[in-house]
Amino acid sequence: MKTVHNNYGSDFMKKLILVLLCTVFCMDVNAYSNKIIPGGETIGIDIKTDGIIITGFYKVNNKLNNSNPKLQSGDTIKFVNNIKVDTSDDLLNAMKDNIRNNEVTLTIDRNGKLFDSKMEIYEENNTYKTGLYVKDSILGIGTLSYIDPESKVYGALGHEVNETETSKKVEVKEGEIFKSIVTSIDKSSRGNPGEKNAKFYKEVVYGDINKNEITGIFGDFRYKLPEKKELPVGKASDIKKGKAFIQTVIHGEKIESFDINISKLDFNNDTKNIYFEVTDKRLLEKSGGIIQGMSGSPIIQDDKIIGAVSHVIVDNPATGYGVSIVKMLEEGDKLN
Repeated sequence: MKTVHNNYGSDFMKKLILVLLCTVFCMDVNAYSNKIIPGGETIGIDIKTDGIIITGFYKVNNKLNNSNPKLQSGDTIKFVNNIKVDTSDDLLNAMKDNIRNNEVTLTIDRNGKLFDSKMEIYEENNTYKTGLYVKDSILGIGTLSYIDPESKVYGALGHEVNETETSKKVEVKEGEIFKSIVTSIDKSSRGNPGEKNAKFYKEVVYGDINKNEITGIFGDFRYKLPEKKELPVGKASDIKKGKAFIQTVIHGEKIESFDINISKLDFNNDTKNIYFEVTDKRLLEKSGGIIQGMSGSPIIQDDKIIGAVSHVIVDNPATGYGVSIVKMLEEGDKLN
């Protein structure tokens, strides 16, 4: 008699394992919601830096600092004589309390690499002078891009936050986004991007800033969710050249829609995926096009949110770039 083996159980288990693996894989790839809440609100941004950024130097006793090795603008001070420092006051106190023979040892972070540097401290009229200009926080404005209604993760700006004097990316220790009301507009002109002027309400906190990445800032939205229509996420294949609009604030807190025309798409670029021109006559008359503070304004096409404003083209501020909303969502998902 021929024996027949029943492999039904083992085949079933193999298929089940494959299904489970596929499910996990699919969740990892696309964990963000298929519909998200579009932003457009102008937000205040307050970032406490991870360490103290050196932004420049001034002369003491007619010479610049003589640290060994030499310090550079953009370097971040992490420790003074092995004491952790997070604020300018920390830095001053650590230097005063630990100075030996008019000298301290700084631990410096330069592009992710740590090294020690000895630096002389000078005292004049009971005031200690280092020869360093430093910064321990960043304050500014931008635009909220989206909120994921399921995870409560938000994305904003569409580009990373850099320290102004050094153009170096800011490493976030902690931070918040908060209510901000636009009071006036400085209009853009060729070669001179304008900006939003705003009044801050730092007591009305919308959320935490957990990450500062090339596609924007991200964190947990802690305020009441806006009562807005959720929009489907527009993937690369959904985006086409032609008419679209951005949502942003040009006065007070009112979010308005302004027409743009998309003329070029490039999804190989990190943040300049959507090239567009402002065609809305009212916005051109009011702001001259894209201005500072509009970064993060959501881009909407065919009732889908497809991107966020990331850059203005300085030589022609009526034109700008947007980053794909999917790239922002993928970065925001890493918080979960």
